[in-house]
Amino acid sequence: MYAIVEINGQQFKVEEGKKLFVNHLKDAEAGKTVEFDRVLLVDKDGAVTVGAPTVEGAKVVAEVVNPLVKGDKVVVFKMKRRKDYRVKNGHRTHFTEVEVKSVNA
Repeated sequence: MYAIVEINGQQFKVEEGKKLFVNHLKDAEAGKTVEFDRVLLVDKDGAVTVGAPTVEGAKVVAEVVNPLVKGDKVVVFKMKRRKDYRVKNGHRTHFTEVEVKSVNA
């Protein structure tokens, strides 16, 4: 059994026991359970239920493993040749690691 769920504007395929790195959840604490109710699709042993836009009564329960994980460093370098123009910027995206406990449909 798996489901497609929308978390912070991104879609993820979730199954029980699977770990995900989602965009940073503001009020997440380690060990805390969170529920995601924007379930877009549920596949229960070949019986596919597609929501319009979401599946009624379906939810995904997950536990926060690590509330703040920093992603890889991304370097943004801009340069125009012969113009003495160089700009170097960068950032690291913040994630929250969650483990899916159950998919209820």
